[in-house]
Amino acid sequence: MGEGHETTAGKLRWLEALRGEALHAGSEKAVARRREEGRLLARERAEKLCDPGSFVELDRYVRHRESNFGMMDRRPYGDAVVTGYGTIFGRRVFVFSQDFTVFGGSLSEVFAEKICKVMDLAVKYGCPVIGINDSGGARIQEGVVSLAGYAEIFWRNVQASGVVPQISLVMGPCAGGAVYSPAMTDFIFMVEGSSYMFITGPDVVKTVTGEEVTFEELGGAATHAAKSGVAQFTAPDEETCLEDARYLLSFLPQNNAERPERWGASTDPAEREDPELDTLVPDNANKPYDMHDVIRRVVDDGEFLEVCERWAENIVCGFARLGGHPVGVVGNQPRSLAGVLDIDASNKAARFVRTCDAFNVPLVTFVDVPGFLPGTAQEWGGIIRHGAKLLYAYCEATVPKLTVITRKAYGGAYDVMSSKHIRADFNFAWPTAEVAVMGPEGAVNIIYRDRPDEERPALIADYKERFANPYAAAERGYVDDVIEPRRTRPVLIGALETSLTKAEPRPRRKHGNIPL
Repeated sequence: MGEGHETTAGKLRWLEALRGEALHAGSEKAVARRREEGRLLARERAEKLCDPGSFVELDRYVRHRESNFGMMDRRPYGDAVVTGYGTIFGRRVFVFSQDFTVFGGSLSEVFAEKICKVMDLAVKYGCPVIGINDSGGARIQEGVVSLAGYAEIFWRNVQASGVVPQISLVMGPCAGGAVYSPAMTDFIFMVEGSSYMFITGPDVVKTVTGEEVTFEELGGAATHAAKSGVAQFTAPDEETCLEDARYLLSFLPQNNAERPERWGASTDPAEREDPELDTLVPDNANKPYDMHDVIRRVVDDGEFLEVCERWAENIVCGFARLGGHPVGVVGNQPRSLAGVLDIDASNKAARFVRTCDAFNVPLVTFVDVPGFLPGTAQEWGGIIRHGAKLLYAYCEATVPKLTVITRKAYGGAYDVMSSKHIRADFNFAWPTAEVAVMGPEGAVNIIYRDRPDEERPALIADYKERFANPYAAAERGYVDDVIEPRRTRPVLIGALETSLTKAEPRPRRKHGNIPL
């Protein structure tokens, strides 16, 4: 005990001094550089993420072991990560925020222990956990101990998966083994121009493959939003990223034992009809339209939080509300590749469907799908296996599942897209729906391939009349009702509120074997 620490007043001064040291653990030079780059500091990020004044810091006085090689002269309080808990919209969350101003945000043994503690508490108390990643990687001075720390975090990511929402905000570098923790969380946010993720950096890539690539091209926000699908969301700056993460959490429950919270009454009347939906689908079946227009005209206040907006654009996924109830929305996008299902679209939608199911978010599916994308690239790339992921996800989901067929629902893709046969709860069709094995032209070319060409137009017209409609499916109860498009919103809200009490027992098993 130092001089002057014998009295209560002295001990209070000591506490204040240590707290000041912890608050200013990063060097002035490192802090100044962050300011110049327009970045927030780790503690500021945690505080801005949470409701004002709600963030409570834990493990403020943790320091790395004195025995660490080459680091005995510098042992900052808190090490290189800020951890704690707070509230978002009044709901409790646990947070860790990596501090690049302390040892480059490198992961040490105690750094990992701090993160593991808040992850354990999040699972124990049934609260979301949000990780703000900004780290140079493993702390070399600690050797294999830092690698062990990463693995402890990875293990906890898996234990928490599907139990509490896990969100990763990549707000700086995230390289090597460090990318795998965010990759196992439910959602990844990246900041454009200032964050990146990759397994190996540009220098190693050049050495091994000869490719010359920049940090941004290799693993920047734009790359992972549009090319890889690794990042579900991007933001132009840090404040927007934090605000977007808060908004996402408003659609999710605290944990898998709860339902997502209904956020009061919508300002949009539940019984509202939209006459413009009646003319949205073109008369020409080959002409595209934008599925976003359908979604926004149906959901509360036209608000739709899209997931993976720039990747696999032939399918649309995102969160919205119906009558105040959060829902996950999936829709084929006729404006991109005619809305076909391909490898990327199947992966994107399958993960989204499973995430919604894990956290009790009902699913609403808008169907306009001509089938799976043909070709050697898709077949050799494993479209059978990847397409089966989406089929598996919908079959596995036990949340309320509502389906609206707006136009084409052809072949196996009809089955996959939340059909009655894979246990969707309520299936509706617009009068423009076409539920068939394939399109009229393709069907006639196969069935009547021996007929002369001049007979084809009449045969196609006959096929359209008999099969290019929703009524054959409705006759068998595969479609519960054929509705005017304008009535879609009130019909879906009624079906959703009817199915919220759904209870569906599952077979006893360790887990299914999804075709990964």
